Formats: sequence, structure tokens, C-alpha cells
Amino acid sequence: MSSLKPLVLYAHVQGPNPPKVAAVLSELNLPYEMKVVDYANLKSEPYLSVNPNGRVPALEDPNTGITTWESGANIQYLIDTYDKEGKLHYDTAKEKYEQLSWAYFQVSGQGPYFGQAAWFKMYHPEPVPSAVDRYRGEIRRVLGVLESHFNKTGREYLIGGKITYVDFMFTTWNKLTPWVMDEEFNFEKEFPKTFAWQAKVEGRESYQKVWAALAAAKEEGREHIKMF
Repeated sequence: MSSLKPLVLYAHVQGPNPPKVAAVLSELNLPYEMKVVDYANLKSEPYLSVNPNGRVPALEDPNTGITTWESGANIQYLIDTYDKEGKLHYDTAKEKYEQLSWAYFQVSGQGPYFGQAAWFKMYHPEPVPSAVDRYRGEIRRVLGVLESHFNKTGREYLIGGKITYVDFMFTTWNKLTPWVMDEEFNFEKEFPKTFAWQAKVEGRESYQKVWAALAAAKEEGREHIKMF
């Protein structure tokens, strides 16, 4: 991979979607840099020419000339293009479609509930307790789906016997659980199998490297983060 030009991941120092793409980039040992886009600049040019939806992440690959936006599309592109050895995915039909089922569930059924819980807890102009309660309830439901899956399968990871890209997709959002839930919530006590899986994924070097780089960029106000 040393002959590759660095891929460019547009990100922000906060939020769980860019880190899940960055973790996959790091796991595949791809050279890349993160360009930090301030929230104030997401809805205007030149960024709208990269991502017409005006959100992060987006991914530019100078090696192919391809740009993708939306984290799920970013990850699918990386898997299709650079994971030829199957390090982070399965090609066998049963596991392949199980991967896709979990991936679509994450982008449609996990991330949005976390996002709404965070919005109504932190950013909505007036308190709406019923909305906060609803989305916290959905977070518990989603965690319950994961917990049931681990209890039934006895697996260490979501798919088969190894880590795959879908493990990173869920865990970057789960990392926000203590922040969006109430003080009485106890992740380890309520969802022990899911908590153990979360800790296992968070312990990977690639995962820690990404979060450390974002934290440093936030502290230092940097707009470019080289990840080689």
C-alpha cells in the first residue's frame, strides 16, 4: 500500500460517523489524512461540491478519482476496493448478506436514534422530555437487539469468527452511550455481552489511534490530520 496516494477523509473532531470510516482505513493500513471541516462550512462551497448533503464524512480517493459520501458508502467503497484479502469482511453468501443486514440496521436504526437523543438532550432550544425519553428508549431497544444476538450466537464479534467492518460501524456510536443516556444507565450491567464486545473493539490499536488523533486535533485546532 506504500505506493498509494493518501486518501482524504473529510471529518469533524466530534461525532461518531467519521471515526468509523477512519477505523476501517487504519485497519486496512491505508495511507490517509483527515481534513477537519468546521460545522459552519458544511453547507456551503467548496464542501458542497464534495458532499451535496453538507455533512461529514466524505471520502476522496486520488488513486481512483472516486468520491463517496455517507459513512456506509465510504466503508463499502473501501471494502470493495482495498480489502481483497477479506481482512474485514466475508465473501461467502450467508455471511455477506448478514454483514449487509447489520450495516443497514446501523445506518438506519442505530445512528439516527442516537443522533436524535443527543439533539433533544443538548441542542434543542427548549426541553422536550418526552422526546428525550423516546430516543433513549430506542437506544435501549437497539442495545437489546445486539445483546440478544450475542447471547444467541455466543460470538465475540457480530459476524462469524472475526472482526468485520460492521463492528466498527456500531461501536463508534455506542461510545456515546454514557453521554446521551441518563445517570442511572449502566451499560455493563444492563447489556454485559454487548459491553464486553464494545470494550474489545475499542481496545484495538486502530480504534484508539483514530480517537487520539481527533482529540489532539480538537485541542490544537488543526485542520489536517495525517494518518500513515
